[in-house]
Amino acid sequence: MTKASPSSTAAELAVARTGTGALLLRLSGRWDLGGNLPSPAAVDAKVTSASRVEFDAVGLTSWDTSALTFLTHVSSLCKARGIAEDRSGLPPGIQRLLALAEAVPERKGARAEEEDESLLERIGKATLSSTDELREMLRFLGEVALASARLLVGRARYRKSDLFVLVQQAGAEAMGIVTLISFLVGLILAFVGAVQLQQFGATIYVADLVGIAMVREMGAMMTGIVMAGRTGASYAAQLGSMKVTQEIDALTTMGISPLEFLVLPRMVALFLMMPLLCLYSDFVGILGGAAVGIGMLDLSPITYYQQTAAAVSVGNLVGGIFKASVYGVLIAVSGCLRGMQSGSSSSAVGDATTSAVVTSIVAIIVACGVFAVLFYILGI
Repeated sequence: MTKASPSSTAAELAVARTGTGALLLRLSGRWDLGGNLPSPAAVDAKVTSASRVEFDAVGLTSWDTSALTFLTHVSSLCKARGIAEDRSGLPPGIQRLLALAEAVPERKGARAEEEDESLLERIGKATLSSTDELREMLRFLGEVALASARLLVGRARYRKSDLFVLVQQAGAEAMGIVTLISFLVGLILAFVGAVQLQQFGATIYVADLVGIAMVREMGAMMTGIVMAGRTGASYAAQLGSMKVTQEIDALTTMGISPLEFLVLPRMVALFLMMPLLCLYSDFVGILGGAAVGIGMLDLSPITYYQQTAAAVSVGNLVGGIFKASVYGVLIAVSGCLRGMQSGSSSSAVGDATTSAVVTSIVAIIVACGVFAVLFYILGI
């Protein structure tokens, strides 16, 4: 017989062999978390070598989850080795709790354990995740296309008052930040061009550089990037918050399509406002270039205006406005997509907002590259 503690009040564990050859575990004293408890490792070797395990808890004065933890460990060893158990010597409360623990198995993944995954397994999981995300995106785009078709035939269900508010938010309220960014971009383009063109005595072409760059590319692109960070993120946060508060589920329950009621007005608002903001951005960017041309290069306002008007063609202007319209749709779709995909927690809403901005900017850059190739092929 071996004892784990000499004290009569502390937790004690005695291991002995019975006349039938079974292993007897005798628990006595106070088995609680505040005491010095015997280690389960002290009986591992003896339990695994036994053919039957019996318990004796007559001397057990008090117990809590520490006793259950010890007995669960012993039971796991017995089950793994196919060893029979006799729990009749345990208190009824412990017997019921052990039976309950065995009746409800531990949920898979409940323990935060690190699993070693091979490179091939990680690649496979990433591929499956990307495939699911692509499938979800295509499904969303299909539903948006159907909602747009219902809008064209006048059957879409949304509130016109919401559309007017969204138009104001995406248009007039965005003019401040668009003004600042566009003016600075035009000023920077003119300054960088002036430094190089001064070496050849061709500073007059600063007006051509700023005018063509702003009207053809930078006006639409910078406006799109600003609106992606401002309005696209706002759409994702709004729809994500609605999903957390189950407002989107409520619309579905009432038979109202969330895409028609929430997504469609936002997409229409940006589609209508982006061309106007692009025109305004072109004008402000040209003013920024004029500030450098007139203030630093001693060009007269009339000369700068005539040079800009001669350089900028109608095709460049129309192409920039068309790009802005497409960028507006991309921003609205990206923001609403990430908002609808948001999880049901505050942190998930933040992740959806960040993802919306990244997705919008990437979509804008990709679309800009595609337009550059198409316009070159078409000779625009």
